[in-house]
Amino acid sequence: MPLAAGAALAATPAQAHYLGTVMRRGPGATVLVFNGRDGEWEARLIALSRDAARLEVARQLRPQTEEPDLWLVFAPLKRDATDLVVQKATELGAAALLPVLTRRSNTARVNAGRLHAIAVEAAEQCERLTVPRIAPPQPFPAVLAAWPPSRTLFAAVERAAAPPLLPCRAPCALLTGPEGGFAPEELDELGRHALVKQVSLGPRILRAETAAIVGLALLQAPGGG
Repeated sequence: MPLAAGAALAATPAQAHYLGTVMRRGPGATVLVFNGRDGEWEARLIALSRDAARLEVARQLRPQTEEPDLWLVFAPLKRDATDLVVQKATELGAAALLPVLTRRSNTARVNAGRLHAIAVEAAEQCERLTVPRIAPPQPFPAVLAAWPPSRTLFAAVERAAAPPLLPCRAPCALLTGPEGGFAPEELDELGRHALVKQVSLGPRILRAETAAIVGLALLQAPGGG
């Protein structure tokens, strides 16, 4: 829904519950709202019940700004670890999260609704004005076969003589593998793909969730070209 001064907003039941029960807000209170397009706005809570809320948009506080065109392609992990990856990737500004099913993935189930809720909460916590797109999980070969030609894919590969990951300002993506790393045939497939650059995240063997966090931070470090 577009945001503009005087616009009326209707909250979802979950949002109404959060406002009343968690935030303990009542009619007359002000809250901050965003929709990923129109910046951040201050709104006044007009009415609130257990499963409904109405708000009136008052004034803009921040305009929408450009964000990094950075994707994270990651192998789903155990539930808590996957939750952490989604939370931190959102905080670090990833524009899209693409779960990829590898040979050594220890789970093929992804609760899209749960991950979206985690991303929304993380965006609100870090005062980000967008929520990353979360794609449905796809098999590893399908992701590579459909990879867009305008986007470099940096594959974090452990125990390999690969160059270090450096900052990138162009559209790009980070690929991190499952616990146990990529299978040999997957490494071969990465090596044959023209848009894939195998990189190192340093001398230590990182947990899969740590690799995603470190890689996203390195790609956005100051001084990139």
